[in-house]
Amino acid sequence: MLTTPAFRYSHTLGFYAQVGRGFNNPVDVALGRNEVLYVLNRAGSDIETRMLYKRVTVCTVTEEYRGQFGSGGTEDGQLMWPTSIAIDKEDNIYISDEALQRISIFDPQGVFLHQWGVQGNGAGEFDRPAGMTFDADGHLLVVDGLNNRVQRYTTDGTFLGQWGRGGSGAGEFNMPWGIATDQENNVYVADWRNDRIQKCAADGAPLASWGVSGQGNGELRRPSWVAVDTDGNLYVTDWGNERVQVLAPDGSCLAVLRGEAGLSRWAEDYFISNQDELEERQRADLDPALDLVTDEPREVSASIEKLFWGPTSVKLDAQGRIYVVDSCRHRIQVYCRE
Repeated sequence: MLTTPAFRYSHTLGFYAQVGRGFNNPVDVALGRNEVLYVLNRAGSDIETRMLYKRVTVCTVTEEYRGQFGSGGTEDGQLMWPTSIAIDKEDNIYISDEALQRISIFDPQGVFLHQWGVQGNGAGEFDRPAGMTFDADGHLLVVDGLNNRVQRYTTDGTFLGQWGRGGSGAGEFNMPWGIATDQENNVYVADWRNDRIQKCAADGAPLASWGVSGQGNGELRRPSWVAVDTDGNLYVTDWGNERVQVLAPDGSCLAVLRGEAGLSRWAEDYFISNQDELEERQRADLDPALDLVTDEPREVSASIEKLFWGPTSVKLDAQGRIYVVDSCRHRIQVYCRE
């Protein structure tokens, strides 16, 4: 008999940094061996930020900094609008890029190996490639966002097949984004503009769907990612509602996570060296001023800053930890399943 899972906030990873030890608008994370994390930083949209600060930050679950690789640009191995990151059985790293319409591959040390992809709507072509994951056979599944389909490839880029089309019916998509597989090799797709999660068989046959538009429990507003645990529970980054929902296999809501972040180790180290900023932060957290409209005590910054803002991706590990990429606050919040 399955029991309803409980979740406990564990800790926060990262803080804002344009380069080096920190994140800059992270959009996805890949879980490597020995608790190593590869955090994909999309950075901003202006020219300078786009060219300089797009990268992959390599760190551990305990926030040990291991380095970074990648840079902004259009040349081989560079990134422009990086969207998703995945790791194959050989520990090679795959990154999808919406702007460059390609998949780039790096070795475990971040050395560029090769890439593939051209823009189009034919077999093996992309229009805004988004989420990626590997299936049980070691093939790469790529969400082809504006073509409203999922494509399957070998690790060297050989096209194997595709399914899906635009629409709102079963097996149809409207700007899909995130993707995951379960133990039976079924595929789950975050159907972004349809405000739902769809489950498909390995061949693309539609099996189930969860979610309708809204803000209530079990309702979704622009879901960006989905992960699945061994009990078949779904973990959905409900991007438009600024939360993560945990749904049972029947679609009932088991839990709603809204964020409980404290300072990460990197942030604590920063404030030790920047006491003036720490004092300003503490002063803001204790601000007793009243709201000018309601005449009620104003919600202080600390009570807001702990919450998710633009959660884009969620991943699970074998230890029962849940990693939520909190993009607009430049961090990852880690929860544990109990």
